[in-house]
Amino acid sequence: MLKFDPKIKSQFKSLHMKVTVVGAGNVGATCADVLAQREIANEIVLLDIKEGFAEGKALDIWETSPINLYDSRTVGSTNDYSKTADSDVVVITSGLPRKPGMSRDDLIATNAGIVKSVTEQVVKYSPNAKIVIVSNPLDVMTYCAFLAAKVDSSKVFGMAGVLDTARYRSFLALELNVSPKDIQAVLMGGHGDTMVPLPRYTTVGGIPVTELISEDKLNDIIERTKFGGGEIVKLLGTSAWYAPGAAAAQMVEAIVRDQKRIFPVCAWLQGEYGMKDIYLGVPVVLGKNGIEKIIELDLNAEEKALLEESAVAVRGVMKVLDDMNVMS
Repeated sequence: MLKFDPKIKSQFKSLHMKVTVVGAGNVGATCADVLAQREIANEIVLLDIKEGFAEGKALDIWETSPINLYDSRTVGSTNDYSKTADSDVVVITSGLPRKPGMSRDDLIATNAGIVKSVTEQVVKYSPNAKIVIVSNPLDVMTYCAFLAAKVDSSKVFGMAGVLDTARYRSFLALELNVSPKDIQAVLMGGHGDTMVPLPRYTTVGGIPVTELISEDKLNDIIERTKFGGGEIVKLLGTSAWYAPGAAAAQMVEAIVRDQKRIFPVCAWLQGEYGMKDIYLGVPVVLGKNGIEKIIELDLNAEEKALLEESAVAVRGVMKVLDDMNVMS
């Protein structure tokens, strides 16, 4: 009988990449589908609280493998976190959308309870996992997960900037009639109408965007980006899922493949940009260790003022969570 050296066995195990997506709704299922089709992990676990829901979505995705020619296995689970054990990355999309008549505070209380519970289960079975938060309200839910996880902040971060810059770049591509592949941009701050797109750091094929578009047109695109999520809700009657799911998958890919990608990510600041103890969107280097570096840009006075304004809004929502004592 052929025997493997234990060292070789461990090398084989380390090559097996496993990703869990908690929440099999539109965003979670889209994320899992993108991960599978791009073969970003060997195994993708989709977990949901609704009986049979994740299993059905996972099976449907797996049945596309002979058509789209990939090998990533998708597995579904109804609230059995043991199936998520030893995940390298966990994406949390769980939470309720805001319903008519529901206050912001009600939404925070409800989703904080969900995110706290999910994070605790995730860390129990995958203590070394990098955790990507997609649940809304994004900045405060990332803060909630960080408090619940009790791990280094480099392992817990939120997906917002990747989505927001994608919207910004896609709108610019339409206006300029160029490929979105050639547009690079940085966007900072909270996820919502206080986000801070930075035209000074936006380029098209290496050309500053300000040389290709008028200031008025650029400001219109920035405003459209700020309310990009709301635009989709008005059209669909529900929130977006293709772009958010793909954005989360892109972050997972950067971690799993140790790509050292520079992305705007909701990160825990400890003195960067003169801010402390706040989760805020900033550019980071994303690799196998999670956030490997927070990049500090040399912002001008106007950009700093906008970022500080955004931080005030985010701190206000974080205080709402702190005052609820749901994390104790």
